[in-house]
Amino acid sequence: MRTALVTGATGLVGTHVAHRLLRDGWAVRALVRDVAAATALSNAGVRLAGGSVLDGASVASAADGCEVVFHTAAAVTPRGGWDAFRIPNVEGTRTVIAASERAGARLVHVSSVAVYGSATRRSIDGTRTSEDTELTPLPEHAYYARSKRESEALVLDAHQAGRIWATAVRPDVIYGRHDRQFVPRIARLLRLGIAPLIGGGRSILAIVHAENVADGMVRAAVSEVAGGRTYNLANDHDTSVEDFLRLAGEGLGLRLRMVPVPVAIARMVMKTFGVIAPVFYGGAFSAMASASLDFLLRDNPFTSDRARRELGWDPPVQPTFGIRDAFHWWSNRSMLDVS
Repeated sequence: MRTALVTGATGLVGTHVAHRLLRDGWAVRALVRDVAAATALSNAGVRLAGGSVLDGASVASAADGCEVVFHTAAAVTPRGGWDAFRIPNVEGTRTVIAASERAGARLVHVSSVAVYGSATRRSIDGTRTSEDTELTPLPEHAYYARSKRESEALVLDAHQAGRIWATAVRPDVIYGRHDRQFVPRIARLLRLGIAPLIGGGRSILAIVHAENVADGMVRAAVSEVAGGRTYNLANDHDTSVEDFLRLAGEGLGLRLRMVPVPVAIARMVMKTFGVIAPVFYGGAFSAMASASLDFLLRDNPFTSDRARRELGWDPPVQPTFGIRDAFHWWSNRSMLDVS
């Protein structure tokens, strides 16, 4: 029986990876900071190992005897400056690399399309962003993108140096059961019963289901060609904004009223509110609001052709099920939390 360690196993991707491995017959260990809070994993058959990616001894102990380490642990939206991202994402990855080397285990690292920075927009000729797209300099304040690029570089450099066998995947916005960020934010807005369709809602979202990311990661782990390679797992199935909102509403048990909003009006509202909001929400609000609007208006600029071609990635979860299921799961969880 193959044995794997999953870091960040209580998070969105880590949970799906752990359950996918169990279904495939692997023995699964999970590195968790709070063993008592991870009973759902242990009840499913995952062996829990207490520790942190910043504690080399605990990671080394958890990885001992494993064939593969799936490194999904990362700080996505921590409070603070560069160190709040660098320490868990970069230094944590450095620790995981050392543990993988000591165990002789393969390493599958979760990176992000954020590593592309401003190059994530399609070129003039319509070419989508691929793994061959040049990585241009990142702004100093792009803390998350910088941390993911640096951590990915550590992984690939370790493979190149012969220290470990490693590969990295680059998802875009991930959703699914156990999502604590994207789905909850959208769900809370939709509870009002109104869904704004900016620009008609025809844009194709840059999203991917967590189960499909897990599928790509497991495929990469057992593929010889994946060593030293990166893979975009960034467009499993094309889903428009309108379809996403409709399916989300169905998952929440709501019949949403779709309200068309002209792009010009949306930009004006964002601009006006962006002058006031920083007083209450901080200076990062304007950039976040602009990025959110861009996310809704711009078609998914990424291609995952390499993963499909080299790994045989054929994403199993369709949006018609995955979106409804993610929002239905959140709705049930939120009602339990309230009670």
